[in-house]
Amino acid sequence: MRSHGCGDLRADQVGQAVQLCGWVDRRRDHGGVIFIDLRDRSGTVQITVDPELAGGEVATREAFAAVFETASHLRNETVLRVEGTVRARPLESVNERLATGAIEVLATAITVLNSVKGVLPFPVSVHDDEAVREELRLKHRYLDLRRERMARNLRLRHQTVRAIRGFLEGEGFIEVETPVLTRSTPEGARDYLVPSRVCGGEWFALPQSPQLFKQLLMVGGLERYYQIARCFRDEDLRADRQPEFTQLDMEMSFLEQEQILQLNERLIRAIWKAVKGVDLPQPFPRLTWTEAMERYGTDRPDTRYGLELVNVSDIVAGMGFKVFSGAVAAGGAVKCIAVPGGNEAISNVRIKPGGDVFGEAQAAGAGGLAFIRVREGGEIDTIGAIKDNLSDAQKAELLARTGATPGTLLLFGAGDTATVNKALDRVRQFLARELGLVPADRDNSTWNFLWVVDFPMFEFNADEHRLEAIHHPFCAPNAEDLGDDPESWSERLPTARARAYDLVLNGLELGGGSLRIHDSALQRQVLQTIGLPLEEAEAQFGFLMEALDMGAPPHGGIAFGLDRMVMLLAGEESIRDTIAFPKTQQARCLLTRAPAGVNAKQLGELHVASTWVEEEA
Repeated sequence: MRSHGCGDLRADQVGQAVQLCGWVDRRRDHGGVIFIDLRDRSGTVQITVDPELAGGEVATREAFAAVFETASHLRNETVLRVEGTVRARPLESVNERLATGAIEVLATAITVLNSVKGVLPFPVSVHDDEAVREELRLKHRYLDLRRERMARNLRLRHQTVRAIRGFLEGEGFIEVETPVLTRSTPEGARDYLVPSRVCGGEWFALPQSPQLFKQLLMVGGLERYYQIARCFRDEDLRADRQPEFTQLDMEMSFLEQEQILQLNERLIRAIWKAVKGVDLPQPFPRLTWTEAMERYGTDRPDTRYGLELVNVSDIVAGMGFKVFSGAVAAGGAVKCIAVPGGNEAISNVRIKPGGDVFGEAQAAGAGGLAFIRVREGGEIDTIGAIKDNLSDAQKAELLARTGATPGTLLLFGAGDTATVNKALDRVRQFLARELGLVPADRDNSTWNFLWVVDFPMFEFNADEHRLEAIHHPFCAPNAEDLGDDPESWSERLPTARARAYDLVLNGLELGGGSLRIHDSALQRQVLQTIGLPLEEAEAQFGFLMEALDMGAPPHGGIAFGLDRMVMLLAGEESIRDTIAFPKTQQARCLLTRAPAGVNAKQLGELHVASTWVEEEA
């Protein structure tokens, strides 16, 4: 139906007869000459319908009259086929912003392939930057996909996947699909469950990740596996989460942790070079989990700016200000952030109850913030009992450790260490945005990659009164922490470090992985440590333990969130703008109105019944 893409025509094709197909982006009538911007996925070109082209023959004039009549009544988004000849635009009308801006197509025939029958819910034109409510965009996603922003993001996503496949296959990886219908496991987020019709009363689960299958592929001798995997988690949603998402999943045998990190650095560098044309430095910086939590209060720190947390617990432990000394005595911590220029930029009102800075700390669970303003000559100015209970030696040490100079604002958090870290991390990120320390245009921001390593194996779940794996219960513990005596594993495991690693980019976790346990006795002990009785562990994971006893090689892997990676590459704020048909934050598809009810017959065939009761209005 067409000879060229609309956006592919150039000046060296002047004089050629062409056939084009696409959508009417906009139509303009200039005193009897009609201009149509015709758009397809390759771009936009100007179609010109000019009565002077009819010539002198009656048949030609009559034929052209039909073309002109058709062009006169075209609506935006009408689907056309256009035949015509490429010609150079007059110099005064050349459009430098358009790839096809030096030429136009003189139409000799126009065929309407499909017309728009109703009112468009929002403008689609490349010339229209009107902001449209996300709910409306998702309800009519097929229209949103025609717009330049979404079309560009999906092309970028395709480029990213193509770069991934090219690199990994060059490194000897094999792509293998793993099952989507599998069994539910007790760890992690909630599963999406699928009732079995042929096995009444039993259920499949949609995979939260291909974790166990990719380990079994290593036992099967594939050595290097990857997959662009669809995964599912029934969890609370936010801008960078979806109930169904895509991840780049990888697993490798016979590689040490450092070799895995280096290989993945080369992968990331290949992606950024192919998609953004950026040469990333190598190696990426490394921080242990302990260092990250101490300096930033989070295991995914944004290192594009300073404002690091400074632990001053030892300085204030014996002072008379009970908020500080009491926190240290109770086993907690006192940390602070030094904000250069904060005296001028941040008023007392913003730090006290009701202020926006106070609100950030409170939202993270803190009772509030203490503060000190450093004046000329190193004098301090504060509210409350801090100044009166701070000796000259303590003051000097405080200023030296924080590097505070005149004009600096010191913001303090005091309490249990976890809450202090969480509150100051949130305040740090808020102030970085407020003070312009974070580039406003994320597409042109600095790419600060960081490996966080040496995570703890477990953390305590206060609600369930048990330990749970920070990553998952298949991470290998650090051999130095575990020791050689299996009899001591049960005592050593709770405080052991995991051989785990996360890749963080500009404060967002891009991916994470670990070396895996390949010894069945150690795997059983880890499952018992998280409170899984041996019988239940065998019922849930017996097939894995059996496989580990069949000559499992040392192996490890990593998974990257593809949606989030593309979001960062595209400079978007939400992964929904990098997915063709995403769900809302309520896990709904506004386009198809899913999820939806099903009839009683379908439920009966699946041996299930609904207990849902509608809430009264």
